[in-house]
Amino acid sequence: MVYQSQTQSEAQLEKEMIEQLAQMGYEKVQIPSIKKLQENFRVQMNRLNKENLKGTNLSDKEFERLLLTIEGKSVYESAKLLRDKQTIARDDDSTLYLQLMDTQNYSNNHLQVTHQTTVVGRYTNRYDVTLLVNGLPLVQIELKKRGLHFVESFNQIMRYRKDSYGGLFNFLQVFVASNGVDSKYFANSDREPMKSLMFFWSDDANKRITKLDAFTASFLQPQTIQNVITKYMVINDTDKHLMVMRPYQIFAVERILKQVIHSNDNGYVWHTTGSGKTLTSFKASELLTQEQDIKKVIFLVDRVDLDDQTMKEFNKFQEGSVDRTTKTSVLVEQLKNTQQKLIITTIQKMAYAVKNERYKDIMALYENEKVVFVIDECHRSQFGDMNLLIKKHFKKAQYIGFTGTPLFVANKSQDGRTTSDLFQDCLHSYLIKDAIHDGNVLGFSVEYISTIKEKELGDNVTKVPGIDRQELWLADERIGMIAGHIASIHHNKTHNKKYTGMLAVESIPAAIKYYDAFKKLDTGLKITTIYSYGTNEDSEDSQEHSRHALERVMGDFNKEYGTNHSTDNTSSYFADVSKKVKAAQIDLLIVVNMFLTGFDAKTLSTLYVDRPLQYHGLIQAYSRTNRVEGPKKMYGNIVCYRNLKDKTDEAVRLFSQTGDTGTVLMKEYNEYLADFKDQLDEMLDIAIIPDAVDELVGETAEKEFTLSFRELTRTLMKLKTFIEFDFNPADMGISEQTYKDFRSKYLRLYENSKSDKLLVSVLKDVDFEIELIQTDRINVDYILELLRNINYENKQERDTAVRRAIKEVNEASSDDMRLKRELLLEFLKGVAPTLTNNDSVDQKYRDFESERRKREIQAMSVKVQVAEEKLEYFMKEYEFSGVSPDQEINDAIKAPFKEKRKRVQALKDFIYDNVRKYS
Repeated sequence: MVYQSQTQSEAQLEKEMIEQLAQMGYEKVQIPSIKKLQENFRVQMNRLNKENLKGTNLSDKEFERLLLTIEGKSVYESAKLLRDKQTIARDDDSTLYLQLMDTQNYSNNHLQVTHQTTVVGRYTNRYDVTLLVNGLPLVQIELKKRGLHFVESFNQIMRYRKDSYGGLFNFLQVFVASNGVDSKYFANSDREPMKSLMFFWSDDANKRITKLDAFTASFLQPQTIQNVITKYMVINDTDKHLMVMRPYQIFAVERILKQVIHSNDNGYVWHTTGSGKTLTSFKASELLTQEQDIKKVIFLVDRVDLDDQTMKEFNKFQEGSVDRTTKTSVLVEQLKNTQQKLIITTIQKMAYAVKNERYKDIMALYENEKVVFVIDECHRSQFGDMNLLIKKHFKKAQYIGFTGTPLFVANKSQDGRTTSDLFQDCLHSYLIKDAIHDGNVLGFSVEYISTIKEKELGDNVTKVPGIDRQELWLADERIGMIAGHIASIHHNKTHNKKYTGMLAVESIPAAIKYYDAFKKLDTGLKITTIYSYGTNEDSEDSQEHSRHALERVMGDFNKEYGTNHSTDNTSSYFADVSKKVKAAQIDLLIVVNMFLTGFDAKTLSTLYVDRPLQYHGLIQAYSRTNRVEGPKKMYGNIVCYRNLKDKTDEAVRLFSQTGDTGTVLMKEYNEYLADFKDQLDEMLDIAIIPDAVDELVGETAEKEFTLSFRELTRTLMKLKTFIEFDFNPADMGISEQTYKDFRSKYLRLYENSKSDKLLVSVLKDVDFEIELIQTDRINVDYILELLRNINYENKQERDTAVRRAIKEVNEASSDDMRLKRELLLEFLKGVAPTLTNNDSVDQKYRDFESERRKREIQAMSVKVQVAEEKLEYFMKEYEFSGVSPDQEINDAIKAPFKEKRKRVQALKDFIYDNVRKYS
């Protein structure tokens, strides 16, 4: 079916989609209310469990018991219930086992489609299209007419989650958002779902399927959607939420299952770095364990990758699945246990178990059995070295490898082998160009900085073969110059240290030199370094031993963070550094080899490079920066202090399998500047000056301005990360102050769209991407810092500081600062001018804040007629747990139904805003 009209309404889209689903085998049903939903669910339970019911359908009381067992649970708990059998007592006291969904034989499940189900929660909502399996709503589809952004469907689903989802609707597994032209899916969760976890569907060649009719035919095909729900979702027991796999992950797993079940051949999966190989490989391993012919599935990782992050990832998928001990005996015990079909261990431990005589009898159990080895990062040389050893022992083993950067003839290993030599066929590929196109990873913005010139050569010496000598690269003047350059651009590159950076250098002496150079500069940046030192390494008489240097670095680290690390236990230091980089508590980490592969941190946005890199090593290093995090992180920043242009282009072409580097490497500064000027012209056509925004007639015009300013700001964020950026009106076409004035108008429209929760507005579901324009550095502490070190006896100095603080508060754009704006302005205008040199600014502000909060609580207490002590208790509960004590609030308010509902909502809103305002 093709949806013909280019101006289809939501109702037309809905109608045509339902007709298509009916032709695919879904039963059309009318379920206008929760009551009808429960009645239909009861009919389906009687049908599905006919054999266990033995001719006697569920009585009213038995069905009530079932609802009590499964309703009112979290999304996470509901997902577990869906996949388990439920036990209830029958009226005759016998025990009844009920199945909610048959996860093995889909023909026993009954699929239905309904639309416009009305649910009353905080507000009354009607859901567009709901797909039911055995009467349970498992897939929810929200549609917007063509011409509107599909993200507006996402925002509508977010409203429904807050306002009315509950009961059986907590069984929803998957959401679909579509405008007829673009369609995406994402998992339900008790958490606030992120837009970055909305996925396009595609075919197995990574070709997107976006139009609603094609998406419906493929993704919502009964077999496919049931596979997605039963096989390709992950219940994360650590974080207690649901995850759904991306299409390329699903197709890779299916190819692996087919290869292992129907042949004895090996194979490898080439999925680019950052695309979620851990989840793909783990899910494949898990599904392989369900095959009776397979005796063991052994997931092998290199011990250098088995860090805290990897352990955490694996344990999310299966609690306690990773053995991190160094004892091979633990691995051998797992091999001995026939009930444990999945083992996760290191390559090194498996190699030792195979060749150690004392484990010969146990290892012999698997010598002629079907064992599947799943190898992570299979391009590494370590597996190549072990390959013969393991193959010699496990005679019927199959090997499935995962890599983001395979070895080809061009970048083959030192012994001349490629990934195909070891693993035969590539079963599925998802390249870096595919991942960038889908928004699953970011592209790279690469800048090259010349650091060495020779007069007689008249050119960059790094381009001349044979001149890249160590004494040139390690010259004190050069190291100092680069350190100074990094310090001068780091704030722009990392959005005022919201993100963090890494400096990759060629050797340990270079790392130490850079560390000392940064210390001399007193940059205000939190900088450390990390490397593995040799026990008996050679060093010049004048050169500090690398262990002593690392001890010195750890001493500085201990002072900065209040820790107690030493080189007697480097692993704890490495783990702490990893943790702090991920939390952006370290501004710059200097590395040699460690952390350049296998280290994932969304907070890492910038890589400075002063070392040679090529092929897979280059892509692996660059890819540390390209994890998707939020609107402000638009690409991974790479700043090269070596001439790596040719090597970069060569590596990008090899691992994109294309002659074009444009998909992976971002445009240059002048191209983005030209884009900015074009977008500025478009915005000025809508509103020539900031005040003209106030004169826009109607919400359609306001929406045009909103979308135009948002695109302009996106481009500005890109420009700001470049070294050349300067907000010069002659270059930019607009002054910084005028831009800020337009930003204030944009924020006003944003606040207006959120202020009236009951108002239906075309701006309601517009994605303002408010994080784009938030000022990272401005918070309460920053404002108070402006007042801390001034002479209050000098009226001019005091008034200048207060005026500056007021200006900063008025221009601050984060959600939290907008909540505190009125409070801060009152303090700055009323209290700050009365301060003396004997006063503590912080104490005065705390006293002022405390008194204002007390006043607000008193006023709300009178308004909703709840005692102040009760109100304070509710707020403490919310502050502590992050969950509103809804039932206690409901019980505390005594009023007729309509008035009570109004007061309950007013109190909940007050608690939420007040806690954010004063936290």
